[in-house]
Amino acid sequence: MDTPREIELKLDCTGPDLAALGAHPLLQGHGEGQADGHGEAGASEPKLLAATYYDTEDGALRAADLTLRVRRTGDTFVQTVKAGSGAAGLFDRAEWESPVAGEAPDPSAFAGTPVADLIAEAKAPALVAQFRTVVMRSVRPVTYGASRIAATLDEGRVETEKGDAPLCELELELESGNPADLFALAQALAETVPLRVGVLSKSARGFALRDGKAARPSKSDMSPLPKDATGGEAFRHIALGCLRHLRLNEDVWRHARDPEALHQMRVALRRLRTALWLFRPMLAGDDRATALGDEIKRVTEPFGRARNLDVFLESTLPEEIARRPDEPGLVALRERLETERDRAHDAVGAILASPEWRGLLLDLLAWIEVGPWREGAGKLRDAPARELATEVLERLRRRIAKRGRHIERLDPEARHRVRIAGKKLRYGAEFFAGLYGGRKARRRHKAFAAALSDLQDHLGGLNDLATAHAVMAGLADESGPKPDALDGQALFAAGLATADAEAKAGDLLAGAAEAHGALTDLKPFWR
Repeated sequence: MDTPREIELKLDCTGPDLAALGAHPLLQGHGEGQADGHGEAGASEPKLLAATYYDTEDGALRAADLTLRVRRTGDTFVQTVKAGSGAAGLFDRAEWESPVAGEAPDPSAFAGTPVADLIAEAKAPALVAQFRTVVMRSVRPVTYGASRIAATLDEGRVETEKGDAPLCELELELESGNPADLFALAQALAETVPLRVGVLSKSARGFALRDGKAARPSKSDMSPLPKDATGGEAFRHIALGCLRHLRLNEDVWRHARDPEALHQMRVALRRLRTALWLFRPMLAGDDRATALGDEIKRVTEPFGRARNLDVFLESTLPEEIARRPDEPGLVALRERLETERDRAHDAVGAILASPEWRGLLLDLLAWIEVGPWREGAGKLRDAPARELATEVLERLRRRIAKRGRHIERLDPEARHRVRIAGKKLRYGAEFFAGLYGGRKARRRHKAFAAALSDLQDHLGGLNDLATAHAVMAGLADESGPKPDALDGQALFAAGLATADAEAKAGDLLAGAAEAHGALTDLKPFWR
């Protein structure tokens, strides 16, 4: 018997957005069929759903990527087990549902699910309530394209002992047909309603809120690739992981303008563009790959200036003030840079609030999931990912070995090219590590990653010096006859800060040369 599956696309929105969706022509159930894309009759009356999520005391279900909940609708209770927490993209999860007598989990309903064996082997098998969700739900059956889709509008909250959080989302679940129609419907709705790609299931939201992580910047939590992954499976896994990393930090930055969240957004974008580069041979037949990479770079260009000012104000300038506490111009310099940072952050905020940004991410997600690159037969796409990974990692290693020779003598532009190649190799090594199992490969990977990180730290330090110089030069160029022009003391302080930063260059160059030598001497983990 086939395991029941749930295939759905999640989209985040706000309360007013849900109201607009409720009145949207595509979701009205006029019964006009697929000719014009309108929904069909049968929209449900809004229902109040209250669900309690459970886990063992030691978190065994969550560790196994399982979710257990009991949901109450009126006087009825349904127990649900789901396998897989989902990510950016389609939430394609195995799902088992059983009616139960009350709000507490019923062990007899675990038969045939992964929970049965897990609890039987658990050291602490007692199930404990973790958090609750309370939502008002309306479901609209829609025929769109060649597919039947359930459009679910949920508005409510997540309740935990650490506090509550609002929950507003649109779920498009594929009942029959083609997943491409889910994205086509989402894109049609997004033309008039500001929808954002959703990356968190309700259970993931609850655990993040319970653990105090919902409002914090986060690093990538991408799981390792399976050893037997094909090229196509590997790219999808990596690209969706990057998109999830981006969206999690986007939400944090939009609510708090946390500098670390902006940094993690840029890391996610670099990792995504690196993935597009690493898989170029496999994606060569799909022009959208290059177009999307170029569009991402264009739209997010202002992120770099905002991040540069964050680094200068959070790191470089405090060190300079500590070194020269009696220099009066540093205070004026800080005030001017804070004003510049506010402007740069406003530019980032405008991008993230724009329909262009939301549409770009939805288009990117649709391309990853159902783009032309996934159609038909593809030699590299269907072959083991390890073949492509080995070739591209080897090519990057040789490039760094050659370009980085005598790195201390290179001009800044040449060093920058070594740094970019190093980033690609670093991200590639992280992406592909799971493809190379065995104790020897893991040991070599650990040493290789440490050496590569050391090289990147030194090259990054040199890049920070260049960035600081550019920030100071930019301020000097803008200090003409303007109301907010820098005074003489602040300009003098800017010159001191630049000179003090440049004094570190010699040590960084020597460290980069040593790190490059250590890296090239190591045996690659992929051989």
